[in-house]
Amino acid sequence: MKKLSARRRHPLAAFVVLLLALAATGGLYTAFAPADKAQAEETAQSLAIEEGKKLYAVGCSSCHGTGGQGSSDGPSLVGVGSAAVDFQVGTGRMPLQQPGAQAPRKKVIYTQAEIDQMAAYIASLGAGPTTPTAKQYSPEGADIANGGTLFRNNCAQCHNFTGEGGALTNGKYAPDLTDVSPKHIYEAMQTGPQNMPSFPDTVLPEQEKKDVVAYLQTVNSDRSENPGGLKLGGIGPVAEGLFAWIFGLGTLIAVAIWVAARTAKAKKS
Repeated sequence: MKKLSARRRHPLAAFVVLLLALAATGGLYTAFAPADKAQAEETAQSLAIEEGKKLYAVGCSSCHGTGGQGSSDGPSLVGVGSAAVDFQVGTGRMPLQQPGAQAPRKKVIYTQAEIDQMAAYIASLGAGPTTPTAKQYSPEGADIANGGTLFRNNCAQCHNFTGEGGALTNGKYAPDLTDVSPKHIYEAMQTGPQNMPSFPDTVLPEQEKKDVVAYLQTVNSDRSENPGGLKLGGIGPVAEGLFAWIFGLGTLIAVAIWVAARTAKAKKS
């Protein structure tokens, strides 16, 4: 019997086997890589929460309670979200220096990394408004005219038409917004700090918040023209008319009295 001749391998067979092995390896990586990434993110978030809890225990728990439940010296922080922490701590309003009608803006004592950690811890206590991304408060794609309309309808009663602030009752006030960062303006609309009402997305959608931020960035900048001269705090024509009436008429009365006095003196002499 003739022996069966051994089959010869095709020259490309080894190359095909190598490609199949690489494909299999890539498939395994694709299957496991997302899980590893998610696990790494979860670990990083857990570490941030732990560090934030330590910072909270030192700087906040004496007023807000050891678990954020609140006390007679400070409200509960359960459900306020990371945006409230980023705003209050990021503008220096918290930790509170002393009790008063309103927490004033002051020097920030924490780094942004520490603020993020505290925000992560407070966010873990209950769902609430999240810290906005740069894309959310960026003026790119915003409608400045619409932002002006929204601001005048919803905010000017307290902050006046150009966001320069104003007095309220019992020692409270609406702060000046001319040098507030876009992120903090957005967060203020989200969370409603101090005496301000909140404007969640169900009331003021994300795009409209972006429009308001863009308006405030523009109205007091070099890009905004003011042909009317002195704007008197941007309060509007009523204030300007009152100013003209009181000081203008007062000046005319003073001049008339002076002229009359000089005339009477001249007659006597």
